[in-house]
Amino acid sequence: MISNPSRTLNPLLVILIAGLVAGFFDITYACVFFGIRNQVSPTRIFQSVARGALGQSAFAGGLKTALLGLFFHFLIAVIWATLFYLAGRFVPFMIEHAVISGLIYGLCIYLFMYGIVMRYSAIHSQVPPWRYPWAVLIPNILIHMLGIGLPIAVIVRNFSTHGNE
Repeated sequence: MISNPSRTLNPLLVILIAGLVAGFFDITYACVFFGIRNQVSPTRIFQSVARGALGQSAFAGGLKTALLGLFFHFLIAVIWATLFYLAGRFVPFMIEHAVISGLIYGLCIYLFMYGIVMRYSAIHSQVPPWRYPWAVLIPNILIHMLGIGLPIAVIVRNFSTHGNE
């Protein structure tokens, strides 16, 4: 199944829905997993996202930097959804095989975020993406594959037209 014309939505709406769903799954995971593991509040978790742009000062910014972090989080998720949507226009395999493509895409997102973004943002992490403790690495990879890549791919497949209209 490539597309159902009766379920086709505006491309911007497809991208927005895919990004918001993936962002919701990911931030919920972060709040539960890291909230329990590190005993921190959602506010602190949202501030840790803002830390990518603001550095350590994000933790002193209160609700403002928490909301900024939440905005950045969903913006990044929508950007990932946009990239998948656009790539799917040129690589039909991504749409035709959304499950496998979504899982691989999620793994690529993990590697990019933890290998590039975390290193070159204001966080300056020097830890390679595969060097986290297993108890952190495995759940992080799984949320990126199952909670980000897969929902983006399935939503794009199910609610958009294929590149061959």
